[in-house]
Amino acid sequence: MKNKNKYLKIFLLTILLMSGLFFIKSDLVISQSGSEIDQEIELLNSQIQNQKKKLENIQKNQQEYSRLIKIKEQEKNTLQNQLEILDNRLKKSELEIEEVSLEISKNNLEVKKINIDIENKNIQIEKNKENISALIRVLYKQNQTSPLEIILLNNSLTDFVNQVTYLENTNKEISDGLAELKKNKEEMDEQKKILEEKEKKLDELKKELENKQNILEGEIGNKEFILTETQESEQEYKKLLQLAKKENDQAMAEISSLEKTVREKLAQKSNSGLEETMNGFIWPVVKNTITATFHDPSYPFRKSIGEHSGIDIRATQGSTLKAAAAGYVARVKFDGSTAYAYIMIIHADGFSTVYGHVSGVNVGADEYVTQGQIIGRTGGAPRTAGAGAFSTGPHLHFEIRKDGLPVNPLNYLP
Repeated sequence: MKNKNKYLKIFLLTILLMSGLFFIKSDLVISQSGSEIDQEIELLNSQIQNQKKKLENIQKNQQEYSRLIKIKEQEKNTLQNQLEILDNRLKKSELEIEEVSLEISKNNLEVKKINIDIENKNIQIEKNKENISALIRVLYKQNQTSPLEIILLNNSLTDFVNQVTYLENTNKEISDGLAELKKNKEEMDEQKKILEEKEKKLDELKKELENKQNILEGEIGNKEFILTETQESEQEYKKLLQLAKKENDQAMAEISSLEKTVREKLAQKSNSGLEETMNGFIWPVVKNTITATFHDPSYPFRKSIGEHSGIDIRATQGSTLKAAAAGYVARVKFDGSTAYAYIMIIHADGFSTVYGHVSGVNVGADEYVTQGQIIGRTGGAPRTAGAGAFSTGPHLHFEIRKDGLPVNPLNYLP
């Protein structure tokens, strides 16, 4: 009997010692790796803060260039003044590109930090699991011993009470460990959600960077075009402005007049097709960078030529041009020369669309076209067919009109 008691005591003592050594060893490993992770996170936080400071400085500089541009736009429109505006716009665009690049860099650092946090939580979760498993094993082995054997194994009532207290503490540790495991799991799931949002933001920033680079190219094209066309002569610049204004005024007058005339003509026809309700609009070219918005306040020639009555959509020279909605072709102005060329289509519900700077046409006046039908080709490259006097690069000028008045196309496009 003595030998049996002796062996049982040794067995239980061994279990307790082994479980204790396991916890000490695992805590030491986590502590060492945790220290390294903390240092890396601290470094990442420092880098993120530096990026934020740089972004703040860039934004201040952007505001200054915006202020200078606004001042110049209020002044008389001279060649020198326009070149200064373009220079400031170029610098502002460069800063915008730098800003988005920094935002991408900052987001990459934040994504890296979150991944480290997730990895750290995984380590903690595995530690929780191992600790709980070890405690359960101890309890299981204790439960294999009968109450009588436990009493016999202890030399005094105090030893017995101590052992029972230990078992109660072990149960509490398991309960606490499960609570911590649940907490770590919830925190890790939250970090994963944040990571998904950061990665989505990163994709958006990359697209924004591409758009900003396209806009910068357009600004460079504006300046090069003006310098080439005017040969740095104020007199030539004024001639160019006068020609552009004449083309713009003529097109606006024609479009306004045709809107009313064609609708009256169609109203007299039976089954014109315009009685049907509009089925919305589609993009006339592949959705791309908007280089000038509706009534764009930064439109370089707003004061000299007039309000920007549509949107300019970046499109490669000669891109396929489609009807944004079904309707009747009211006007096709295109003779193959460099004069401003456009197509106008009348739609149901008082809508009409205008497609400017076309370099080729596939339809004629009085034709009915379906939504998505190819109606021509885009243009806009300087000194090419249909570009007009003041087009600085390949794009489509697109207008939507309601009851004869221009409206913002972005409010109607999908």
